[in-house]
Amino acid sequence: MGEGIRHPASFRDPSGFIFTRDTILYRQVNTCCAEDYDALIQSGLYDSLTAAGLLISHEEVSGKLAQSEDAYKVLRPELIPFISYPYEWAFSALKAAALATLDIQVRALEFGMSLKDASAYNIQFRGAKAIHIDTLSFEKYREGEPWVAYGQFCSHFVAPLTLMAYKDVRLGSLLRSHIDGIPLDLASRLLPKRTYLRPAIAIHIHMHAKAQSKYADAAGPKPATKGALTRRGLEGFIDNLRTLVSRLTWKPGGTEWGDYYIDTNYEPESLKAKEDIVAQWLEKIQPNRVADLGANTGRFSRLASDKGIPTIAADIDPAAVEINFLQCVASNDTRMLPLLLDLANPSPALGWHHAERQSFLERGRVDLAMALALVHHLAISNNVPLPLVAEFFAELCDCLIVEFVPKSDSQARRLLATRTDIFDDYNEAGFEIAFQHPFVVEEKRPIPGTERTLYLMRRRTSPK
Repeated sequence: MGEGIRHPASFRDPSGFIFTRDTILYRQVNTCCAEDYDALIQSGLYDSLTAAGLLISHEEVSGKLAQSEDAYKVLRPELIPFISYPYEWAFSALKAAALATLDIQVRALEFGMSLKDASAYNIQFRGAKAIHIDTLSFEKYREGEPWVAYGQFCSHFVAPLTLMAYKDVRLGSLLRSHIDGIPLDLASRLLPKRTYLRPAIAIHIHMHAKAQSKYADAAGPKPATKGALTRRGLEGFIDNLRTLVSRLTWKPGGTEWGDYYIDTNYEPESLKAKEDIVAQWLEKIQPNRVADLGANTGRFSRLASDKGIPTIAADIDPAAVEINFLQCVASNDTRMLPLLLDLANPSPALGWHHAERQSFLERGRVDLAMALALVHHLAISNNVPLPLVAEFFAELCDCLIVEFVPKSDSQARRLLATRTDIFDDYNEAGFEIAFQHPFVVEEKRPIPGTERTLYLMRRRTSPK
């Protein structure tokens, strides 16, 4: 048997698991899943889904890499540039993941198969394109049986999307505390009463929640599993879910930074000069992966993604992230991934043994990070001392493009307008002192027409 390390998130499914060996990712298929795996491949479903970009591709490799005696196959799957989680996605990203799951189920039925689970964590993104990553989620379809993954689909997708659309987009963050999906009874209580008048929501949330509650402790088969459901009936049921999800909408607006580039003190010439400096430094560094933190709608992130560099564009503002994601969809950007992230409270390690879902820092290490018009928010709005800000970036990246915004800047004055200025060390000299321990400043450029300064830094322990 090979000596590999099982991924801490891959332990729930008896069909197989993910592991790494010599930094290479593999998936073991266990013998209990042999029949379903062979059906996936031989039916043509695998080829259909991979050709459509709905399922990651893989190659079968030597069985000598197997990690246990019950191995049937070992696969080397296609890699996703960055693993993200549903509570980090824009509304439209979660919606795209839901629709991709339903499209996969419809296509599976056409090939005599079905999804046995509908976890949102089985979906990842290549840019703005949703793709399924769990090759072992498929089983043979059995005529007359309902969709076994229906309840999971509702708690992972329908519940958060309806809450975000009908109540408050920030309720999507409930997925962070409910990593197995938002309980339907909770969603039912939080949704406005008018949603009872929406037949699809009434069925898939309110009535579904009552049925779950009624039969939670009942012995024997639940009513949902009784009686025969024809394949045509199941296809109609999936189509009803798809109609519900397709009609859920959320219009970005009403948040503080969604119109940042409209409400800014930058003159067009200054903004262009800033873009030129960042573009020059991207050419100099030649990073393999970039994280733009405080990316807003991704204007500067695109300087990297347009060069073909996988780029994480993270921001705290749901409207900005939504706008960015929709722009990525419209431009078919396969390199940029917009994410919702509060740097003062970033995604932590969650789940079993604090390892099932990794923290942002565990997943997010990059060659180059960009922190443009960000540090003043962390230092002034969140009271994070500048040395701690520098330490955070030193854990995240080897190189850093960072912008210093002085107190005299209109955006900094805006932050200080409703609070006492206790930030004596927040000045250019204090900024440079704070960052000089973990970083070496390679270049320093003032932004013409502003009081702001851009810095290109390299972490002291990283090789040049």
